[in-house]
Amino acid sequence: MRSRIQWLTALCLGAACSLVAAQPAAWPSKPIRIVVGFAPGTPPDIFARLYGDYASKQLGVPVLIDNKPGTAGNLAADTVAKAPADGYTFLYNLSTGFTINPYIYGKLPYDPQKDFVPVATTMRQGLVLIAPANSPNKSVKELIAAAKAKPGTISHASYGAGSPSHLIVEWLKDETKTEMLHVPYRASPVADLIGGQVDTLMEPIATGYPQISGGRVQALAYSGETRHPAMPDVPTLSEVVPGLTMMSWHGIWAPAATPAPIVNRLNALMIQASKDPDLAKRIRDLNSEPLGLTQAEMTAMVRRDADIYSRIVKAKNIRVD
Repeated sequence: MRSRIQWLTALCLGAACSLVAAQPAAWPSKPIRIVVGFAPGTPPDIFARLYGDYASKQLGVPVLIDNKPGTAGNLAADTVAKAPADGYTFLYNLSTGFTINPYIYGKLPYDPQKDFVPVATTMRQGLVLIAPANSPNKSVKELIAAAKAKPGTISHASYGAGSPSHLIVEWLKDETKTEMLHVPYRASPVADLIGGQVDTLMEPIATGYPQISGGRVQALAYSGETRHPAMPDVPTLSEVVPGLTMMSWHGIWAPAATPAPIVNRLNALMIQASKDPDLAKRIRDLNSEPLGLTQAEMTAMVRRDADIYSRIVKAKNIRVD
């Protein structure tokens, strides 16, 4: 009888030890790295640091920003795709890394769908179609009429082939059956737009609004679903072309095998961050909107944007490599 009790005791202790061993170590227990695909001082870097600082205070560990600019965020994405899936390396990227890049680059060194799991959204902003202050085209309707009167003579600048500033205008051209000349830039086209070297530009609201409020350019339309509160008199693109809405947004992704409890915890923390009054005010002061969504909502948003962008890329045969 005594030996039987000893045997049962040993069995229970062994099972308990196995259960403890199966539990993951408390997370986080060391610094977290967020890899950003753009240079210091750019909008993705600024917002990554805002959210990273918030997470650091809540989690009690340093959150380090690691800038790896290159190929529209692809270098950073590749770094995170190949990182250990232990909850200590995350990607902060523009949504375009998952909604545009897979279609404009012939071959990526990682699989955007298989190598990552969505963690959280952080912020979003629309783009505003701007024209020189002295442009005779004071609205999208006037711009379309001018483009139809002289096909191919009205120019639209962009931040490069395949960028949102390019593809949204290509979408507008398709829907309105107009021809305009695309002029891609490697840097900001705003100075040339102000000077009249180009006729239009789809510019992120965060950088476009200061030019608009300063009277250096005029706003023709906004790409969001509703009019921007800072520009209540500027119509949306969808008021001219129903359904034509597109927002630029940022998010956080993790290597695909990252434990679900970690992903879920960070998602909840980022939703909490987006509701924080101080952080939300800082984001809105940059003419952007805090955006805390569930993982399912984030996945649906990627799918919706990717469906639109991939269709445009395929129709126009746009490639960057």
